[in-house]
Formats: sequence, structure tokens, C-alpha cells
Amino acid sequence: MFPTPIEKTSPASQWIYKVALPIALILWLLPLLAVAMTSVRSAGDINAGNYWGWPTSFNLMANYTAIFENTPIGQYIMNSFKVTIPTVIGAVALSCMTGFALGVYKFKANLLLFFMFVAGNFVPFQILMVPVRDLTLNMGLYNTISGLALFHIAFQTGFCTLFMRNFIKALPFELIEAARVEGVSEIRIFWFVVIPLMRPAIAALSVLIFTFIWNDYFWATVLTQGAETQPITAGLYSLNGQWVAAWHLVSAGSIVAALPPVLMFFLMQKHFIAGLTLGAVK
Repeated sequence: MFPTPIEKTSPASQWIYKVALPIALILWLLPLLAVAMTSVRSAGDINAGNYWGWPTSFNLMANYTAIFENTPIGQYIMNSFKVTIPTVIGAVALSCMTGFALGVYKFKANLLLFFMFVAGNFVPFQILMVPVRDLTLNMGLYNTISGLALFHIAFQTGFCTLFMRNFIKALPFELIEAARVEGVSEIRIFWFVVIPLMRPAIAALSVLIFTFIWNDYFWATVLTQGAETQPITAGLYSLNGQWVAAWHLVSAGSIVAALPPVLMFFLMQKHFIAGLTLGAVK
């Protein structure tokens, strides 16, 4: 049923594993390594076609300083934080409440309501491009940070509800029954009994949603335009010059843009792993 641990396989399989693993790791990291190398190249190297060779000069400080001095990348990063942080807070807060309602209370429309939350995750988001854009135009939210954040909250709440509802269903229901016997109100049960038990799930979900929203490119280009509102993913292309492609600056900006979700994961790694594995073993 489960894969055999590599330590228990034949010596030939172990040897193949030891050879194949570093090769697969290098192939997987090759695009990232290429971007990192390009971010320290000079413009002359790129114009000469030296994409994969050893750089003739390392312009680490020059390239990374240039993107902050000559481009609005700082504004793009601030816009990403303004969109991502409210989205994480809003989607996780709503999903905690909806997950609690769907996971604890039994009523006739429970499964139907839960299905409606889940069904939204199976709708290809590309087909929503025109109606969502028209809706934001009619509501006066087009090309605004609040409009993009509100859309992400609405779109991510379905997945978050699925995550939280299943997590709450796995909690010992006896704790809630014991609190009810003691006369504790439902709101206090939710706040003082359920929420403390959900902290690993909240941390894991926050990391996932932060990564999803920070790396979003499609809706950032559909619902925003200009340095005043565009997140970093949509604004990276503007680092190119009007007539000449400055790929060394785009690569440096890409590395800078990737740092916040990576730091978020490492800061929350302990809680993230605990949230994903809680309930896996007894």
C-alpha cells in the first residue's frame, strides 16, 4: 500500500536513487539558478548572447541597486503586501467561521452549502475574467488595491472553507459538548475552545494563501494597471526598457519578489508542517 523505504530496497535500487536524486534536484533548480546568474550579469553579456556561460563581470550590487533606484519596484512590493495581507486575514477569518458552522452544526442544507463552497474551486478562473472585470468596473473597484483584495478574499474562501471544515471535523467533538454542558455560549466555544485547537491549521493555511496571492499574475494583470496599484508579479515586466529588454534587471526583480514567500515559509515552517500533518497519526 505504501512505498517501500529506500533503506529496505536492494543495493542496486539504492545506488540508482543516490545517482538520480542529485540529477533531478539540479534539473529542478536549473531555471532558478539561471535566473540568479542572469540577475548578476551585465547588460553587455545578455546583448552578446551569453545566457548560460560564466558572466564576464558580476554586477550584484549594481543590478540590485538599480532596480530600487531606477524602477518603482518598491511601490510594486508595497502593493503586493497591501493585497496579500488583507486577503490572508479575510479569507482565513471567514473560513474559520464557515468551517466551524459546517463542521459542528448539523442542518439539512449543510452538504449543499459545503458543496457550493467547494464547487467554486473547480471553475476555471480564466472564464471569469470578463465578468469579474465588468463587475469591478460597475462597482468602481477596477484598478484599485481594495478591489483586487476583495476578489481574492471571495475566490480563496472556498478552498479555505474546505480546509478548515475538514480540520474541524477531525477535532474531538466531546470538547464542544462538554463546553455546552457547562453553559458556555456558542461564540465563546468558537473563540476559546475551537480557535486554539485550530492554530496549526491557521498557520498552514496562512502560508499557503500568502504564497498563492503573492505569486498571482493573472488577476494582477486583469484587474490592475500602473505602478500605483499593480503587485510585484505584474510590475516585473515594466522593469524592461522601452526599446531594449533589460533581462538582468527583470531577473534581479524576480529574485527580490520571491524572497517574502520564502521567508514566510521558513518563519512559519514549524507550524506549517504541524498543520499539514496533524491528525495523520494517532
